[in-house]
Amino acid sequence: MEFLILAGDHLYRMDYQKFIQAHRETNADITVAALPMDEKRATAFGLMKINDEGRITEFSEKPKGEQLRAMRVDTTILGLDEERAKEMPYIASMGIYVVSKDAMLKLLREQFPQANDFGSEVIPGATSVGMAVQAYLYDGYWEDIGTIEAFYNANLGITKKPIPDFSFYDRSAPIYTQSRFLPPSKMLDADVTDSVIGEGCVIKNCQIRHSVVGLRSWISEGAIIEDALLMGADYYETDEERSLLSNKGGVPIGIGKDCHVKRAIIDKNARIGANVKIINKDNVQEAARETDGYFIKSGIVTVIKDASIPSGTVI
Repeated sequence: MEFLILAGDHLYRMDYQKFIQAHRETNADITVAALPMDEKRATAFGLMKINDEGRITEFSEKPKGEQLRAMRVDTTILGLDEERAKEMPYIASMGIYVVSKDAMLKLLREQFPQANDFGSEVIPGATSVGMAVQAYLYDGYWEDIGTIEAFYNANLGITKKPIPDFSFYDRSAPIYTQSRFLPPSKMLDADVTDSVIGEGCVIKNCQIRHSVVGLRSWISEGAIIEDALLMGADYYETDEERSLLSNKGGVPIGIGKDCHVKRAIIDKNARIGANVKIINKDNVQEAARETDGYFIKSGIVTVIKDASIPSGTVI
């Protein structure tokens, strides 16, 4: 019996059956999924050294300079061809593991009962006590989307042409979403280019360029959406509810008339009034304005969930 340990903030497509099979065939106590890296990217990851059998012998967290060069390995051992191995002489831990049951119990109950982090404490500790820790090569698309910038870039990457960074249209390894049984999206005189539109949207006379529009999004007339990620909404508002809100000075869910949203993330159920400009006009890189309904990280404006941005606001 084995435990398969996965991360919740990564985007990739892996056949776990092959991963587990490799763990069994190499008689490993722990198998770590390893991503080949070039020198430029390697400094941002925890790196591993391996021996001629692919056993992990050393870990180093985000090394630089001589420490980085000391972590170079022959990645042909794990299956890369010689040309790719020259380009990618480092392997980084993906934070994905297969652990045999007996090894897991021994590590957590006997060896490291006080450990708080699996990747930085338990796995390196396993090599220090002589366990067989094996590297398993994964040479495909993988992105850690644990930061605002990475999350934004990964989402916008699916609009890339002619081939997106990550494709959801692979019949051999499909990725399913929750069935919501929503109606198809309705686009009325909209100009949409290089974008992905979710289910159940109402998109009126507006422009959408290089953006991802989430389910149940409402985009009003005259709006311009570019390089943006709209997360959509959890529920609809009826025409009567929207009119009543507007008449009382409130803001309905969605993007109001004549708005301009650029290089931004609009979280679910956000209410953006008419003539709002979310364009980071001053090119601010970091700002904590949660009380106003938004924050800025890495120059990307994020309107928080359920926030209301009054008409005429300029961000």
